[in-house]
Amino acid sequence: MSDALRPRFWETVPLKDMTRPEWEALCDGCGKCCLNKLEDEDTGQVELTDVACRLLDNGTCRCSKYETRHDFVPECIVLTPKTIAKNFYWLPKTCAYRLLTDGNPLPDWHYLLSGDPDAVHRVGIGMRGRTVSEIEVADDDWEDHIIEEPI
Repeated sequence: MSDALRPRFWETVPLKDMTRPEWEALCDGCGKCCLNKLEDEDTGQVELTDVACRLLDNGTCRCSKYETRHDFVPECIVLTPKTIAKNFYWLPKTCAYRLLTDGNPLPDWHYLLSGDPDAVHRVGIGMRGRTVSEIEVADDDWEDHIIEEPI
């Protein structure tokens, strides 16, 4: 099968039937899935922090070692059609994988619609320039870095 993306594939192809390039193309590059989260053990509520995985490039909001990230961060979760249900609860509300799983359309700013990969940052959804590396923040201090999800 070709690596080319089918036109408007996200509207017609179920997540489980997407090619790897189509699956990867759904990522809008917001960087929010690479932010460390805190989960309340009693309620299960997940809070977002601005403390980013050590591999997140704060300037691009992309993993600096995407293909080999498990060599550096073994606990990094690989999101696939098979694992999305298990990981759904911590995905950002604006995440294309979450939106499509719920039967919702992609937002107008998503680059697959707008053609502009920087739109996610211009509209305030992306985390470009707004994170601190987990290397710089002690685990005990993460609560001081809880943020509202930019949506």
